[in-house]
Amino acid sequence: MRLSNASTPAVLITGASSGIGKACALELDRLGFRVFAGVRSDADAEALKTKASPRLMPLAIDVTDAASIAAAAGVVAKETGDAGLAGLVNNAGIVVSGPLEVVPLDALRRQLEVNVVGQVAVTQAMLPLLRKASGRVVHIGSVNGAMSPPYMGPYSASKYALEAINDALRLELRTWGIKVSIVEAGPIATPIWEKSAAAADRLAKESPGEILKLYDADLAAMRKMVERVARSAKPVECVVRAVVHALTARRPKSRYYIGWNPSVLYTVFRLFPDRLRDWLIRREIGLSKIASGGG
Repeated sequence: MRLSNASTPAVLITGASSGIGKACALELDRLGFRVFAGVRSDADAEALKTKASPRLMPLAIDVTDAASIAAAAGVVAKETGDAGLAGLVNNAGIVVSGPLEVVPLDALRRQLEVNVVGQVAVTQAMLPLLRKASGRVVHIGSVNGAMSPPYMGPYSASKYALEAINDALRLELRTWGIKVSIVEAGPIATPIWEKSAAAADRLAKESPGEILKLYDADLAAMRKMVERVARSAKPVECVVRAVVHALTARRPKSRYYIGWNPSVLYTVFRLFPDRLRDWLIRREIGLSKIASGGG
């Protein structure tokens, strides 16, 4: 699909500095969209511009900062005029992982602020522009929105919450013809793996050593499992194709499954008693044996 020269709908993508957001920004630009790419630094903006057409406009957006969001909305409103915004891709996100016993509460708050509250804040700011164009909203979700592996509690909580936000928004915005979709992806080959490992290392340094030591064996097993999963991660183009379809198809899907189908996983796991499910997950990851007297 490539747009005609007379048709240049505008799309805003948050978290476009790298990974999924960057790949979506470049592909939508190639297809003829007017892309507003949310970035966090001048260096990221310049790097994007070297790979895109003159249509692409980097925008400084911090999804946790109201003034930053308002400024970005003002720019988009001025640039699009009466045409409005044809699409919003809520992609910005971070990963906070580790044992819930030692996860700093500020880190947990940041996880939810970026991955949940930030998505709502950007959507609220852009809705007047989306109404003008009867536009689309696309959320980048995760298989972690249907199941929560051990030591991924904060991230999974944010993705579970995003599922709820997406479902409510899809029903609420139907009145104005604004379609809402979510892309539920399994492991995708992006820099998030390296970023997650670095974040886990920082958590380890900040956590009480005597408590974290209790989890040494489990965390080592989790690292090995993550490395295995990363090697089989799907290419980022799989997500890009889903986003393009959600923005352009006459009847976009409400959910796009990439890799593992979260609804199937969830249904299968719900058929198992919790004890059996927990045993299977722990066995697959290679977690420590349950201590005497454990449940």
